Amino acid sequence: MTTLVDAPAVLEADAFLDVLAARGLGPVVGVPCSFLAPAIRRMEDGADVEYLAAANEGEAVAIAVGARLGGRRPVVVMQNSGLGNAVNPLTSLASTLEVPVLLLVTWRGEPGFPDEPQHRLMGEITPDLLDAMGVRHEILPSDPVVLGERVDEALRHLDATGRPFAFVVRKGTFEKAVPRPPADGDAGRPPLRAEVLGAVVDAVGPETVLVATTGYTARELAAGWDRPENLYVVGSMGCASSVALGLATAAPDRRVVVLDGDGAALMRLEALATIGAVQPPNLVHLVLDNGSYESTGGQRTSSAHVDLVGVARACGYGDARSATTPAAVAEAVLGATGTTFVHVPVSPGTDPDLPRPSVQPPDAARRLTAALASEVLP
Repeated sequence: MTTLVDAPAVLEADAFLDVLAARGLGPVVGVPCSFLAPAIRRMEDGADVEYLAAANEGEAVAIAVGARLGGRRPVVVMQNSGLGNAVNPLTSLASTLEVPVLLLVTWRGEPGFPDEPQHRLMGEITPDLLDAMGVRHEILPSDPVVLGERVDEALRHLDATGRPFAFVVRKGTFEKAVPRPPADGDAGRPPLRAEVLGAVVDAVGPETVLVATTGYTARELAAGWDRPENLYVVGSMGCASSVALGLATAAPDRRVVVLDGDGAALMRLEALATIGAVQPPNLVHLVLDNGSYESTGGQRTSSAHVDLVGVARACGYGDARSATTPAAVAEAVLGATGTTFVHVPVSPGTDPDLPRPSVQPPDAARRLTAALASEVLP
């Protein structure tokens, strides 16, 4: 697959979905990316093609294998950063059973197109990784007629070989999605994520380490309350709580607060089981739940159907509760006496001019290590 440096023409979401529907493809299952936001939005709003949101990319591949076995023709969508999550089911499930799946993989960090640091390496190796897994791949065409022809060829490949086929989606293939407007009125709305972050930072001292999940949580914390004791877990969605667990066990004299998101927590829900088994007494796990993958276009998560507090209790957290105001969240953090889980409903919304963190990820990691090595002041 040749790397291109020109911007592709725009493919209308409806034209794309018409191609899928005309061939009986669906459900579309996976994890959203901003590159695919317009098409996912149309499916969420009732397009003819069904959309099924998965918690992680590996799960999406497994769902697609089951759907294919049941007689359907599913499509798996994912950001290329999620290819790592999909390697095992692609190579040891779909390949072993010879059940072919059609993939749409977005190309974050494509060489020649500047992107965030966490996408640089995967952007460079995406074609090679697909090659290594034996996944035939090509660029998703932006012309609907050509797209239909190439989808037909992809389907022939699936049927003839039992092997997967991936369309790689370049930046700008679809139009940029407009964020969903907030609900009318402020009465009774949950606080904004930034309001909760500010309350937590104001309540804790430098002895407390804050580990922020990827997306707007890390960006808001960096923009408003940057400090050496912060770690911004850019990329590696869902791993912030596991990083926090490692920190809590390595630095038992420090309180470690992980600022997680609902989509991230659901992506790596097994982390709660490990935290509950280890039970570090200095770990506080906050899940800021706005019911959406906000930084990729506001697609819905499944958090509304999950009792996260109940899950945390079942996993062995010493204390699991909900807090609905910034003050209550700060109080829960300061009053924690053991492994604590706090579910925090928040409203979608952020500063439209929110900057990226100015501190580079390796620098943030190094300064945190230095801060942890220093003496904790009373």
